[in-house]
Amino acid sequence: QVQLVESGGGLVQAGGSLRLSCAASKNIFSINAMGWYRQAPGKQRELVATITRTGTTDYADSVKGRFAISRDIAKNTVYLRMNSLKPEDTAVYYCNARYLDNYWGQGTQVTVSS
Repeated sequence: QVQLVESGGGLVQAGGSLRLSCAASKNIFSINAMGWYRQAPGKQRELVATITRTGTTDYADSVKGRFAISRDIAKNTVYLRMNSLKPEDTAVYYCNARYLDNYWGQGTQVTVSS
């Protein structure tokens, strides 16, 4: 089992930046893949970015060039750096870990004002 704790959300103006953190209870190098998803009001949860055990990253088209996923294996933490934020990035952001099963954090709110 994997526990995930997100932090770093908040309110930011359009064009601003935020960094989300996801601390895992397990050595993240042993986790197949970790990622960030988001869910806006009235919408389905969608993939934002993923990073595999080997370090391969992938991004949703809507965030390519603006967001960057990274990890610190020593701290068992995955990050999402979000630059050039837009109002449409407003959502609850969830950390995800794929390790035998699918695990989710509690979510952190990101609000981008215009």
